[in-house]
Amino acid sequence: MSHQGYKIAVLGGGSFGTVIANICAEKGCDVRQWMRSESAAQSINQTHFNSRYLPEYSLAPTLVAYTDLAAALKDIELLVISIPSASFRDVLKQAAPFLPAKLKVISTTKGVEADSFYMMSQIVEQELEMAKVGVLSGPNFAKELAQRQLTATVVASKDVQLRTLMQDLLHRDYFRIYASDDIYGVELGGVLKNIYAIASGLSAAMGMGENTRSMLLTRALAEMSRFAVSMGANPMTFLGLAGVGDLVATCMSPLSRNYRVGHALGLGSTLEEAIATLGQVAEGVNTVKLVHDKSIELNIYMPLLNGIYQVVYEGAAPNEVAKSMMLSEQGSDVEFVLPH
Repeated sequence: MSHQGYKIAVLGGGSFGTVIANICAEKGCDVRQWMRSESAAQSINQTHFNSRYLPEYSLAPTLVAYTDLAAALKDIELLVISIPSASFRDVLKQAAPFLPAKLKVISTTKGVEADSFYMMSQIVEQELEMAKVGVLSGPNFAKELAQRQLTATVVASKDVQLRTLMQDLLHRDYFRIYASDDIYGVELGGVLKNIYAIASGLSAAMGMGENTRSMLLTRALAEMSRFAVSMGANPMTFLGLAGVGDLVATCMSPLSRNYRVGHALGLGSTLEEAIATLGQVAEGVNTVKLVHDKSIELNIYMPLLNGIYQVVYEGAAPNEVAKSMMLSEQGSDVEFVLPH
């Protein structure tokens, strides 16, 4: 299907937003990438490289960077939002006056709003009531996607046309897009796996082996699905790319920002030092606290999350936390328990 001239705006100047914008531009779409930095926008427009995040990734000359929000959003048909969760609602509020009422919106942000515990799709629904909303999530490191390594992801939406559109726009011989109607499950998979990537980085820094890593991944998946089901998601979603796929990728690769934060903590850095060294947003740091508090509110059993919280926010010694978690009460391996 041809999408020549199809008008798309991508909010966010980071690595993943850049890759998505460029794939659409290579398909012949009219793509505008909005970012705050004037120097970064000029660099993209003049050199066709995002020198800060993807310095070796050549961008299509038809991809144009903007700092003027109104100009970037003029007459667009699709909005892709790839900005940190902390700025998500504010930027969307700024954008709203320039957007058509019946708009297609895709979020790629893997985070949760601090005060409300709203997912990004819920924020879009609140701020743009007439929009058709979807999310994109999966085991997708932007650097590997930029290198055109074989990659797959999931687009989730209640709207069949939006799912089909995103599959057509993003499909390449190296990028496969699967579809789902479980927006909440796909989104929660992307949110929750960041927590356990911190734990994986911690365990690697402590010299723990493959037995430990395997235990960590499987118990993390159990906690993720337990929490998500309590929030209304389909547990089967967590057997796919947005669940176990993203969890494995994030917990096993030093490309993961959250893994690197955990690794730094395991080597003795403070949380502030770990974040400063990273130089980018690691969504999992805030998510640990938000999900921890929510799990207590909903009385959801999450011993691994509680241990991570103690290390990250209470300065507990990782070795002592690991020992205490081995004494946790639950003995069953696989659970298929839905809420009453």
